[in-house]
Amino acid sequence: MKFFVDTAEIDAIAELNDLGMVDGVTTNPSLIMKSGRDILEVTKEICDLVDGPVSAEVVATEADAMIAEGRKLAEIAPNITVKVPLTWDGLKACKVLSGEGKMVNVTLCFSANQALLAAKAGATFISPFIGRLDDIALDGLELIDDIRTIYDNYGFETEILAASIRSANHVQDCARIGADVITAPPAVIKSLASHPLTDKGLAAFLADWEKTGQKIL
Repeated sequence: MKFFVDTAEIDAIAELNDLGMVDGVTTNPSLIMKSGRDILEVTKEICDLVDGPVSAEVVATEADAMIAEGRKLAEIAPNITVKVPLTWDGLKACKVLSGEGKMVNVTLCFSANQALLAAKAGATFISPFIGRLDDIALDGLELIDDIRTIYDNYGFETEILAASIRSANHVQDCARIGADVITAPPAVIKSLASHPLTDKGLAAFLADWEKTGQKIL
């Protein structure tokens, strides 16, 4: 499974990238606003830092304007993935941009039917939002499972990029189901290393070592 980092914070991306934990980055208007940076400037910096796809989102809502914005964003770097919403106009933009050889991430997916349309429109990635479905008492992981089945049934090459990841359990379950990618905030990715029994065991080892009075260095 590939790990994308869902942030526009350069320091957080760099820390994970140094550990080999970054296969790509996703951004959106909310994350850009949180960073306080110019969209073109910060996106270029991220693209220079990581080798994998970097999703940069259009803000237009009409197909022709989305296409124009997507082309502008794609000029930033070769690893830009143009991010468009899963609307009818977004699908039109996806078809044109993917036809021009650009990577396209179709976002805000909440149903398997939407994911099917995105794959037929040539999307590189489909981004189903797990956490937001859970928020309204639906099963976000069931959506990942449904999309995986449909894509495998027909050999679609669109990658399932599980988004709105809220917990370590979300990551584990997505990996078990077969999502190609997860995108999560840095804190969630770092939380995968945590377990109370690891902490307990380490504390016991250190206490015993202290009793020996020895040093390694």
